[in-house]
Amino acid sequence: MKLIKFIIPTLPLGLLLLHQSAYAESRLLDEIIIRGQKESPQEESLTIREVRESAARDMGESLKQIEGISYVHKGAIANDVVLRGFQKDNINVLVDGVRLHGACPSRMDPPSFHYDFAEIEQVNVIKGPYDLSNPGGLGGLIDVRTKKPGKGLGGDINLGYGGWNAVKASATASYGTDTYDGLLGYAYKYSEIPKSGDDKRLTEIYSVTSPNRYKSNAVDSKAYEINSGWGKFAINPTRNSRSEISYAYQDADHVLYPYLKMDGDYDKTHRLNWTYRIQNISLLMQDLRLQVYQDTVDHLMDDRFRASSSLQSAAITRFYSMQTDARTQVYGVKLNATLAAGPGALKGGIDYYNRNWNAVNRRAGYQAYKDLAMIPDASIDNLGMFGEYELSLGGQLILKGGLRGDLTRAKANKTNTLVTAGTNREFAGVNANLQLTSTPVKGLDIFAGIARGTRTPDQQELYLDVPVTAPSVAMNYWHGNKDLKSTVNHQADIGAKYSTDRFYVNGSIFYSDLQDYINFFQLSATEKSYQNIHATMWGGELGSQVSLDYDLFLRGSLSYAEGRNESAGSPLSEIPPLSGTVSIRYDDGTFFAEALENLARAQGRVDPGLQETTTAGWVTTDIKSGISYHGFSVVVGINNLFDKYYFSHLSYARDPFVAGPKVPENGRNMYFSLGYRF
Repeated sequence: MKLIKFIIPTLPLGLLLLHQSAYAESRLLDEIIIRGQKESPQEESLTIREVRESAARDMGESLKQIEGISYVHKGAIANDVVLRGFQKDNINVLVDGVRLHGACPSRMDPPSFHYDFAEIEQVNVIKGPYDLSNPGGLGGLIDVRTKKPGKGLGGDINLGYGGWNAVKASATASYGTDTYDGLLGYAYKYSEIPKSGDDKRLTEIYSVTSPNRYKSNAVDSKAYEINSGWGKFAINPTRNSRSEISYAYQDADHVLYPYLKMDGDYDKTHRLNWTYRIQNISLLMQDLRLQVYQDTVDHLMDDRFRASSSLQSAAITRFYSMQTDARTQVYGVKLNATLAAGPGALKGGIDYYNRNWNAVNRRAGYQAYKDLAMIPDASIDNLGMFGEYELSLGGQLILKGGLRGDLTRAKANKTNTLVTAGTNREFAGVNANLQLTSTPVKGLDIFAGIARGTRTPDQQELYLDVPVTAPSVAMNYWHGNKDLKSTVNHQADIGAKYSTDRFYVNGSIFYSDLQDYINFFQLSATEKSYQNIHATMWGGELGSQVSLDYDLFLRGSLSYAEGRNESAGSPLSEIPPLSGTVSIRYDDGTFFAEALENLARAQGRVDPGLQETTTAGWVTTDIKSGISYHGFSVVVGINNLFDKYYFSHLSYARDPFVAGPKVPENGRNMYFSLGYRF
């Protein structure tokens, strides 16, 4: 958890009243109220306004604006979120409370890939295992909130264009009354292959002899093409109740991943969500909410665009030498209630979800394209209950604590060389936390918390099976570990924030002791798997902003995380380095201009067991400006102004996915966006 509520101040109230644009004034005031008064101390948020001002192509890239968040850079899109060094299933990524997972075992399609900016109103982030309403979330929660229709007719249209013919276009329309409302939306994304600071495409990083190099007709092809559509309809049977159903579909085509050995042929995502909520039922029952959801992802990847698919080999008889056809489905139900209990509020609930994951691998070198149950149609069933109580101890102290219990079952429904159909494991987990918020003087908030979080191994870590050669050489392969235990995180956080009308500074530190942390390792010279280890992680964030005269704002941020494999006495792998930003912004509510410096220190703490190498530090410059007036907005910007050639630390696949060289960050990129909201 981040025990500091990072508020991004904009303008003092006195200056806001001087704004020329009523729309801009309302927007900025709303953000101040949400961040300054409505968010709980352990939360941070990112609004769609901030996303629209950036050149980000997906949510994973846009979230790096929040201190403590970085991303895994695979190519032009589909960046995977890293929160304080935690990633993959160690963090929960939800959409309107819906649990969402990708299908690709190589995480070509992380959860943050499966929705579009145009659907989103705000993203809420909790750092650490302080969310008890959902299972898992060992390192934190990222909860995306989609747009809701307002009263009357409304909508927005956005068009963006940038380097490498990147196009972002979207439109939403909504209509609402006191008894019903609805919303429809569509978005389109397209881009050619970006170039790095050395003026080479990201598909040109491989040597001319590498089997993973792109074919000549694919080097300059499109990087991705994505169509998304969604709809939402709600009725209000009474003035204190609401029933809402939503559906979204995304079709991603021809997505290239220089980071990996294969590319995505397609990703097809369906999301369905229904909620029913009643508020102010009685003096005791304040809120009751029922939610039912389902989502599926179909993903196909192969090496048809790589040299490996056309090598002179009698074994290669198809248009690919390796292919994985993967599918995942999640369905679940939640029932939550908030009760007035004594001097405080009691929130509790019960929830269930099922996550099925099936991945079939085919390779020329493995028994002539025989179907291999890479992830053997495995399911995870989870049933959980939680209770959380919040109590005000006078006007200066707030105490909050809770408990959660989960029963989980993992089962393989197919047979591979690791497990037989019917193999299953059962887990029991307990999560708990205690948080204290103190305001000893006006403007100063102090936060402290301790928490226990757990997460069970996923299907890949338990049952994955990828022989390198025929089964007769059974030791020469990468596989899961069906005897893994659940990871337990004991974490402590402390932080402080001080703010006035013109200045704020905030900082926090955390320490995590991770028992049975699931870590990839080299089992022998020819065998790789997963193991439980003892690990520790610690770090912190610092942010500040000063409101100067003449509508100027100076801002800075700093983030650091360090991980250690205590069992092996070595650094923990895949930990981002010290990073920060410094920016100066002019903003009068109608016009803004900003210059931003991005900084990252060299990362020398690496795990040689995963073929992890050091990464040099770097500094880049971004500039942008824009105008907002009566619903219209225009933004123009340049990222990496001086065309720096550099690499983020999480820019290449570690063993076992290792494909070769690092993927450089994009070079100079000019972008433009035009929007209208009514």
